[in-house]
Amino acid sequence: MSSWGNSVKISIFGESHGRGIGVVIDGLPAGAELDMDGIYIQMARRAPGKDKTATPRLEKDIPEIMSGVLEGRTTGAPLCAVIQNTNTRSGDYGNVLSCPRPGHADYTGSIRYDGFNDIRGGGHFSGRLTAPLTFAGAVCRQILEKKGISVAAHIASIGNVYDSRFDLVNIPEELIIRLNNSSFALINETMEEQMRALVEECRMSLDSIGGTVECAVVGMPAGIGSPMFEGIENVIASIVFGIPAVKGIEFGAGFAASEMRGSENNDEFYYEGDTVKTRTNNHGGSLGGISSGMPVIFRAAIKPTPSIGREQNTVDLVKHEDSVLSIHGRHDPCIVPRAVPVIEAAAAVAVLDMLMQSGKL
Repeated sequence: MSSWGNSVKISIFGESHGRGIGVVIDGLPAGAELDMDGIYIQMARRAPGKDKTATPRLEKDIPEIMSGVLEGRTTGAPLCAVIQNTNTRSGDYGNVLSCPRPGHADYTGSIRYDGFNDIRGGGHFSGRLTAPLTFAGAVCRQILEKKGISVAAHIASIGNVYDSRFDLVNIPEELIIRLNNSSFALINETMEEQMRALVEECRMSLDSIGGTVECAVVGMPAGIGSPMFEGIENVIASIVFGIPAVKGIEFGAGFAASEMRGSENNDEFYYEGDTVKTRTNNHGGSLGGISSGMPVIFRAAIKPTPSIGREQNTVDLVKHEDSVLSIHGRHDPCIVPRAVPVIEAAAAVAVLDMLMQSGKL
């Protein structure tokens, strides 16, 4: 399925080297005012061709809204946006028709779709499909911001180079604004030079590198989500894992909680005026799958870009023999900086869907 959601439903279509890609968003509230300049900022943060950490494939990624918006406001009808593909080089993928790329979905896609899948640039499996998701998230986050809910993320790590972590209890508004407008989003901006140096080292050695993205949802009201299978973690994880290259997710203290004692992991409650809060936030804003009112915090693991310049061993599906593959084309030595706005987008869509479903928007 390329559709996701309950009350707010998105359906993403297109292929990396097709005429265009896009998204249909159904269930948005009518009358929501959209700031297109704000949407373009988020699209530009994800767009390729900006610097040496990204693929040199240059795409403007300007969404053309086909329906669902009139005079700058949502109509309540399905919102459809299309992004044209203008800088494709399909000839770069001729040698992977029979020889699947290690780390890619070429082999599994061929089995699943009986060899009819579009392998050019990864087709429908491509990270290019995160552009329409970013658009959907940019729309949703503007609706959330009117309700006092903000979403922000940063590069938590690239390889073994780490940024500072969010304060799990208090995330300043000025930090959220700065991260939302950054194409290389860091809390500690002095780490950028080391991260870029590591990416450049990988690029020059015809290799790639992965990392992690940390995301926060601030202003989430308490009481959102349902136990068992529709909890905060379940819903956010289900859409985040739809992002190509995401291989893991953790909330709050995450896997570190497995090394704690209950007295360390438990977040003690207290009153701040009439509001119940916790002094720490190891639970990451979710207890029993239901929002506590504290910031919802999660981290996503991003694998290294599988398309690398080095020769790799593979198989020839036509000749039924082992083979060696040299991958051509333009690829990111590190996808992590461009993944930041995509993770934010996924979180925004998930939160808006849950709020709409709860009737609290």
